[in-house]
Amino acid sequence: MPALVLLGAQWGDEGKGKATDLLGGSVDYVVRYQGGNNAGHTVVVGDQKYALHLLPSGILSPGCTPVIGNGVVVDPSVLLSELSGLNERGVDTSKLLISGNAHIITPYNVTVDKVTERFLGKRKIGTTGRGIGPTYADKINRVGIRVQDLYDESILHQKVEAALDVKNQVLTKLYNRRAITADQVVEELLGYAEQIKPYVADTVLILNEALEQDKVVLFEGGQGTLLDIDHGTYPFVTSSNPTAGGACTGAGVGPTKISRVIGILKAYTTRVGAGPFPTELFDADGEALRRIGGERGVTTGRDRRCGWFDAVIARYATRVNGLTDFFLTKLDVLTGWEEIPVCVAYEIDGRRVEELPYSQTDFHHAKPVYETLPGWSEDITKAKSFSDLPKNAQNYVKALEEMSGAPISAIGVGPGRDETIEINSFL
Repeated sequence: MPALVLLGAQWGDEGKGKATDLLGGSVDYVVRYQGGNNAGHTVVVGDQKYALHLLPSGILSPGCTPVIGNGVVVDPSVLLSELSGLNERGVDTSKLLISGNAHIITPYNVTVDKVTERFLGKRKIGTTGRGIGPTYADKINRVGIRVQDLYDESILHQKVEAALDVKNQVLTKLYNRRAITADQVVEELLGYAEQIKPYVADTVLILNEALEQDKVVLFEGGQGTLLDIDHGTYPFVTSSNPTAGGACTGAGVGPTKISRVIGILKAYTTRVGAGPFPTELFDADGEALRRIGGERGVTTGRDRRCGWFDAVIARYATRVNGLTDFFLTKLDVLTGWEEIPVCVAYEIDGRRVEELPYSQTDFHHAKPVYETLPGWSEDITKAKSFSDLPKNAQNYVKALEEMSGAPISAIGVGPGRDETIEINSFL
């Protein structure tokens, strides 16, 4: 039962799309198990660049079946727009499967997300405004709309009315917004139903049968470990579980079927949105990382906050996910620095702390403790093996591996599909 989980080991934007795409030609299914179109994956194939937001990266690999699992929240308009864009570029999207139990992002979820964030002012979380959080809240409050509801108009109307009972009170009385009518929402959602219907399936059954037949299934997380609703830097987190456990609940596959858990690590650290970030740089080095690394959010379009590599959060990701391997991305971005600082611990109120503090207050006040490693100036984008890397680049990778607690099995040395050094096979 070769089932693999591939997830972000930092705050997202680590390059999961490249890693998934690299494995896509060797796996039978690639499954998104959480999040929605608030996750952005960039995949470079030859001279073509693809920006994916909701669709699994495996959709770009011929022979691979892409799956949107029950743990994902789906905006039908975004889904159809992405499919249309790929079809126009000659990508076959016909094999896509969507769980009938996945929840729908409704127009009122998007409205509530935007007005709530504006209302919070300085206390805002930094959401993408795409309705992700309110949709998950509806799911937990049991007033959510699922994909399967699109095919029973009576049930759909009842559920939309139930959800709007409270939301319209909030929109009109608290936010001074116009009430939303159930008929309007139902009409819009039914307009998507027939277009989506060919893709809707019992994905839990399909995936478990595939594993029983020794098919290779790759579970692809959005966002990153430190954005997990339970294990991230709450409340500055996403509304789902990008950590490895989320793959089981978000796809309907038991934990005993997972054989490998791969964490994606950027060779430095970035974050989008609000929240604590101990190694964040506000100087020329931070700006250089942003410029050289092209650090702009695929989904949000916002500049990413940049900082040096943080081994404390890497160790934390190893522990909470049970990581078996790391895929280190963007090593090439660090070319040109004479010295590269690495955060090995935090100082909190005069104490040295080597593990992530569970207290939000402590983490907010954490100051990075750095060790400095010698850099390199040689171009590494043509390296095909670990031995091709400059000695200092090799030592940097080895140091990160030792500090992080799991072997680095692949290294990204450029944005292209073929600009990867594979040290140990993931399959």
